[in-house]
Amino acid sequence: MEEPIEKFDINGPGIRDRLFGLPFSPANAKLIIIPLPWEATVSYRTGTANAPEAILKSSRQIDFFLREIPDAWKFGISMLPIPAEIKEESDRLRLLVDQYHVATTHGDDHSTIISSKINESCESLNIYVNRTTQKYLSEGKMVGLLGGDHSIPLGFIRTLGEKHDRIGILQIDAHADLRKSYEGFTYSHGSIMFNALKISAITKLVQVGIRDLCDEEFQFITRNPVRIKTFFDDDLKKNLSEGKSWESICVEIVRELPEKVYISFDIDGLDPKLCPNTGTPVPGGLEFYQATTLIKTVITSGRTIIGFDLNEVAPGQLDDWDANVGSRILWQLCNWMGVSNGLMAARR
Repeated sequence: MEEPIEKFDINGPGIRDRLFGLPFSPANAKLIIIPLPWEATVSYRTGTANAPEAILKSSRQIDFFLREIPDAWKFGISMLPIPAEIKEESDRLRLLVDQYHVATTHGDDHSTIISSKINESCESLNIYVNRTTQKYLSEGKMVGLLGGDHSIPLGFIRTLGEKHDRIGILQIDAHADLRKSYEGFTYSHGSIMFNALKISAITKLVQVGIRDLCDEEFQFITRNPVRIKTFFDDDLKKNLSEGKSWESICVEIVRELPEKVYISFDIDGLDPKLCPNTGTPVPGGLEFYQATTLIKTVITSGRTIIGFDLNEVAPGQLDDWDANVGSRILWQLCNWMGVSNGLMAARR
């Protein structure tokens, strides 16, 4: 039974087993979060498939009040049930990935067969995400994804590419993710932006915080100066040390984007003290305030967030720190998307 929204205690602990403890279901929410416990192709540490469950749990201890968005909770956010079958398929593929690595090490031709099976399953996930996002967008809902590894949003970006003509992706990340494939996997988490740029509606990719990339990716960026703008982490740090304010840097970043923006937030774009258990942590990165200021600048510029994903959160075995940080990034993404789409007002 739904709890009446007008009776909801905004100063209380919230409702168990609801994202952020909010009194909304997918039926009456304006923003649907699709959980994707998927990490089929992670290349270093695993754990991101556990993020939706961990973030759901940790999100309940977030206080609802945001000084800049006084009615933050009211427009309606709800997460779909976490699909056990996707987690099971991801776990099955992890075993295949281990077999693949053994086969490639020994020069076994069987490795090609294994990689084909993994690529087929990854494309099946893309189709699932494509159809699910289409369903909720057709109902007039806003949509965000919660991974899982960074391969998860391709199906959603395809959906948005069918709906809009000109889309900019704002990618917050330690890695460029522009490899044609990685370890033989077409839909690797290291190839998500290469695959996204195959969609003609993606007219601009703006990358922020990049500090770990290969020569192939750097050459790809260099050859595509009109379509890709990369704000490398060391350049950002240099600008700050020379006296530029972060707010002015955010204006420069956002200026590169078209009117409609998709945000792809890889948690390893943050300083690793905020996400120590993420799959591939890299020294450097953004502070929490810097990330949220960048998100806000997208909205204050008059641009519209048409979708987002949060990925690569890997809950630690000893504490909930990564999930706590991840749930707060998700809270910011959700509410600023609501403001962006005119469902709430923000204080200036």
